[in-house]
Amino acid sequence: MQQASYVHGASAVPLIGDTIGSHLDRIVARFGERDALVVPRQQVRWSYRELRERADRLAAGLLALGLQPGDRVGIWAQNCAEWVLVQFATARAGLVMVNINPAYRATELDYALGKVGCSALVLTPGFKSSDYLAILAEVVPELAQAAPGALAAARLPLLRHVIRLGPERTPGMLNFDEVAQRADAADLARLARVAATVQFDDPVNIQFTSGTTGAPKGATLTHHNVLNNGFFIGEAMRLTAQDRLCIPVPLYHCFGMVLGNLACVTHGAAMVQPGEGFDAGAVLATVQDERCTGLHGVPTMFIAILDHPRFADHDLSSLRTGIMAGSPCPAEIMQRVMRQMHMEQITIAYGMTETSPVSFQTAVDDPLDCRVGTVGRVLPHLEVKIVDGDGRIVPRGQPGELLTRGYSVMRGYWGDEDRTREAIDAAGWMHTGDLATIDADGYCRIVGRAKDMVIRGGENIYPREVEEFLYTHPKVLDVQCVGVPDPKYGEELCACVILRPGMQADAEEIRDFCRGRIAHYKVPRYVRFVDAFPMTVTGKIQKFVLRARMAGDLGLAAG
Repeated sequence: MQQASYVHGASAVPLIGDTIGSHLDRIVARFGERDALVVPRQQVRWSYRELRERADRLAAGLLALGLQPGDRVGIWAQNCAEWVLVQFATARAGLVMVNINPAYRATELDYALGKVGCSALVLTPGFKSSDYLAILAEVVPELAQAAPGALAAARLPLLRHVIRLGPERTPGMLNFDEVAQRADAADLARLARVAATVQFDDPVNIQFTSGTTGAPKGATLTHHNVLNNGFFIGEAMRLTAQDRLCIPVPLYHCFGMVLGNLACVTHGAAMVQPGEGFDAGAVLATVQDERCTGLHGVPTMFIAILDHPRFADHDLSSLRTGIMAGSPCPAEIMQRVMRQMHMEQITIAYGMTETSPVSFQTAVDDPLDCRVGTVGRVLPHLEVKIVDGDGRIVPRGQPGELLTRGYSVMRGYWGDEDRTREAIDAAGWMHTGDLATIDADGYCRIVGRAKDMVIRGGENIYPREVEEFLYTHPKVLDVQCVGVPDPKYGEELCACVILRPGMQADAEEIRDFCRGRIAHYKVPRYVRFVDAFPMTVTGKIQKFVLRARMAGDLGLAAG
């Protein structure tokens, strides 16, 4: 009888039954004087004891403003020390932190704040090309005439408080530092009473998924969801209080907030921020100066670091581990990171926002081929099955949709029961929309998104497979494959290639490289050379945008 594609993460290590606030207390008791947060550009170097003290004062200040447990507090800012304080302060006070994408503009901001009913918004004045103050003024014109804390906005009736970072003052807004300064002994005593009532199944975070169609959905995550996921992610990396993790990925996304901050905090490790946003040079300098032992990033970040002109000038010998995730991880890049960056214990993680986010992760001692060619095995206390189009579990090795169940599955999409039911079935399985296989040893391979699979004349082509092959071409720096319309076959494969600096190639050279080495129907019909890929702010490649762009460039209309 064939083995079924079902796995569960048996473990002797129990789930954590704490809230984030109570668990932070436990960590302070063990590692209170160790570095918790290091942000060199802000001259921040806080111990765990100082981090808790600052977070508690902010939490007490937020309650003093009149916010109640369960109220939603948006944060719209780049990576900074204040972002981390908001994460732990809201958790302590029973508030729900709402992560606002730094790339949002007026329409998206208006939607996010309104959808979940934010009572307060913490924002930075601006980041990169975005003037956040001007964007917010467009959404809430009443702010300019409002007294701080007394906003009455027609479009956002629940929004009362706007709190800005930085020393300058803006009409209608409180300054971030003065919120904590307002907290007195009575406020701190009230915080202690409130914190004691918070339960680990309470919502603590809402993250808007960057859906390719329709309005973004607010995945609602609990203390239990993210705290346990952060802990078991750190376990897979073998994190200890001796580790110092460089976190250049955005905090507003699960990668930074859970795989970064919570993996560190559950192990007493140091969170190190190299900058407001990703900069390869800043990452190299920070790893060297702070003697970081771990580094997180999406594949495009690691490619940029490896190809930085001053890469060889930096001492990265302190590195040992980290996570590459966020989009498919090319085996060639993984091998270069392990070899050239001393990250012999780097891991790959796979998941989605709705599952807090990680379901699978490689172990530091997995065989090399499993560490570069799979996303590892299921994490403890989680279940996964691979099903066909009829919902039946498929045999090991056969591709199908990946479903996951367990402590990590979100409570649902905020205020959207219909879309929640579409995502989580009656048996509690989260439908990921990802195509995957599980082998006899339990290792998982992601073969693509169901919607990204290319069906050429009845033959299924998984773009990831062709991409992995093309990464072995000596002139190819990065590559993405998408399906484009074709009147005869329905779809044809288009390879979008970024060449290494100084290299030249034509489409026929790329196709010749494929012929005789992969199946004929997988050889890209079209090869286009590009300078960059359309991406989200988290580094995920937007294949639906790339697909539409290529179809347009090639003059191909959907059939």
